[in-house]
Amino acid sequence: MRLKPGALLRFYSLCGILVQGSQGQFPLTQNVTVVEGGTANLTCRVDQNDNTSLQWSNPAQQTLYFDDKKALRDNRIELVRASWHELSISVSDVSLSDEGQYTCSLFTMPVKTSKAFLTVLGVPDKPQITGFTSPVMEGERMQLTCKTSGSKPAADIRWFKNDKEVKDVKYLKEEDANRKTFTVSSTLDFLADRSDDGAVVSCRVDHESLNSTPQIAMQVLEIHYTPLVKIISSNSWPEEGQSIILTCESKGKPVPEPVLWTKDGGELPDPERMVVNGRVLSISFLNKTDNGTYRCEAKNPIGRNSTEYVLIVHDPNALAGQTGPDHALIGGIVAVVVFVTLCSIILLGRYLARHKGTYLTNEAKGAEDAPDADTAIINAEGSQVNAEEKKEYFI
Repeated sequence: MRLKPGALLRFYSLCGILVQGSQGQFPLTQNVTVVEGGTANLTCRVDQNDNTSLQWSNPAQQTLYFDDKKALRDNRIELVRASWHELSISVSDVSLSDEGQYTCSLFTMPVKTSKAFLTVLGVPDKPQITGFTSPVMEGERMQLTCKTSGSKPAADIRWFKNDKEVKDVKYLKEEDANRKTFTVSSTLDFLADRSDDGAVVSCRVDHESLNSTPQIAMQVLEIHYTPLVKIISSNSWPEEGQSIILTCESKGKPVPEPVLWTKDGGELPDPERMVVNGRVLSISFLNKTDNGTYRCEAKNPIGRNSTEYVLIVHDPNALAGQTGPDHALIGGIVAVVVFVTLCSIILLGRYLARHKGTYLTNEAKGAEDAPDADTAIINAEGSQVNAEEKKEYFI
């Protein structure tokens, strides 16, 4: 059969369109991240496909699936979906060796490919804390090390003491023998203090493979320390005839032995009135002889410590006299005030009497020097007149 030239031209044009349409398509893939032991889904899509085959191959360029036909004998690899527009497979129980670049091929002329990188996360092992010995003496240096292996990428380690993060720590990262995972360690270095006794020290491992659920190792600290001693009095103002109770509070680890009470460096002088019951010293019918320094001493296998209490017994009668008004003192003050007032009045009176009225200056001055009686009279009269001009007034 012979085709007409026009029909042949239309046939070639149609084939060219189909080939060009097929060649214009590229397979589409996406990178995948999966936790070791999980399942990875690899999907390859083509928007338009004219019955061209799709293929998945692994990093070793081994064909896994060609369309819906399985090519590699691996029970972990299964077909999820196969059509002209999609080829999806799954890889279960993924191991670190499965990591790499997978290729989806569209068998056009030429063959078009798309790459998808499979990242496998190595799950860190449960951390362990080493270097702790129990008990630890107060003041000793402690070095606690937290270690975890098998993480990929390297895990992060954080330290906490009673839920409060400790920042000043050392961090070390080492590559494992498989050259894929890492062993990470961190060291917490500090001096043991009595406040750390009973504290919970925790090492927390954070990693993206743990889905925001960190792995934690914990250690409770046990610190031994010398006793801390304090005396508490039942009476802040002890008086004669009253009673007083002195309680010796001692805290230490191990628990301190029964305390020892002394007075002024010696034994208690009156055991009948001064009774010791465990940590409590009771003194009845107080009197002045009970005044002094009372010492409470506590000890444990780590050491000993003591504290003192100065007892002063007060006279209730003297206290009562001091509480009322001091009449003698008030009387003395009043007497002084009256005396000062009287003296002031007397001095003021005398002053006013001496300076009251007027006086003449140079009275009858010149009469004694006159040569005769007439002159003396004249001088006296002149002096009298001048005296009127020389009056001085004092108020």
